[in-house]
Amino acid sequence: QTHNMSPWAGRFHQFWNHPAGPKTIHFWAPTWKWMLIVASLSDLSKPASHISLNQNLALAATGIIWSRYATQITPVNWNLFAVNVFVFLSSGYQLYRIFKWKQEQKALEAQNSVTEDENL
Repeated sequence: QTHNMSPWAGRFHQFWNHPAGPKTIHFWAPTWKWMLIVASLSDLSKPASHISLNQNLALAATGIIWSRYATQITPVNWNLFAVNVFVFLSSGYQLYRIFKWKQEQKALEAQNSVTEDENL
């Protein structure tokens, strides 16, 4: 019955019936998790002072943990793996922005204290 199907139709059929395919929660949970990446990208327009350190630490940690998990389960869930790699990367970049901002604030405080000492 499937021998008359085009290669594309065969691949779609295989995808549709996969144990982590769209008929299961194993497809939809990581698919919706991509919204975390969208939210992280929208945070790029915010100043680093308005980004949550704790939230991004938690997201980066879960990104690492669930990326590893996605490769250890059967069948391997590549959608889950990919989204968690991106969760880690986007949160890691936000953590870098926060770290850089805090370093800049320390430098400004040091410069201001030197300037105040010179004025005395």
